[in-house]
Amino acid sequence: MLNPVHVQIVLFDGFDPLDVVAPFEVLHAGGTATGGAVSVELVSAEGPREVVSGTGGLALRATGGLDPARPGVVLLPGAAGPLGETPGEDGEPEPGSIPVLLAATLGTSLPGLLAAAVGDPAVVVAGVCGGSLIPAMAGLLEGRHATTHHLGLDLLDATGVHAVHARVVDDGDLVTGAGVTSGLDLALYLLEREAGPRVAHAVEELFAYERRGTVWRPAGPVPAAF
Repeated sequence: MLNPVHVQIVLFDGFDPLDVVAPFEVLHAGGTATGGAVSVELVSAEGPREVVSGTGGLALRATGGLDPARPGVVLLPGAAGPLGETPGEDGEPEPGSIPVLLAATLGTSLPGLLAAAVGDPAVVVAGVCGGSLIPAMAGLLEGRHATTHHLGLDLLDATGVHAVHARVVDDGDLVTGAGVTSGLDLALYLLEREAGPRVAHAVEELFAYERRGTVWRPAGPVPAAF
């Protein structure tokens, strides 16, 4: 019998809908395939509320508040909007741009909640696309291995994270995915890791989707230069 796994997907103002919906559907299907051993919900740092995404005003409802002490997975999506300028460069960043939306989360209660989650060995923190940049910019991932959208790898590296150009990076209790559609690959990998490869394969077949890329781990010999 599988140990129950609960996944909290965190919504914040300006989130990317695909970063949320793709993992949600995969993990929900995993719950069906495991007889309810895997469960998933949408949460926010502020509690139950309608949260507007960065895509055309589309909103999703968080049904609860993020509980960083609940064992399982806390999954962070990225933001959706124009690329704009990275904060810290000359000129004001474009309002509503992805860097601005991600940076705005640092002024909420989310970083404190994430700090508690990162410090809890019973919690796996996961990020899709720019989602990994939120705890990284909050100073919570220094020295860890992670990935993000390829356009954000330099920013991720600048926070003290070992940025890896890979589809999915597994650094123990930190698991991150790269560009937007990697939310499918990340969620399927989490299913495999937490519920087993047969469950993950069944969901792959259901969705008619084959995972892409190699899961990178900080293990094994360091490859020689080519």
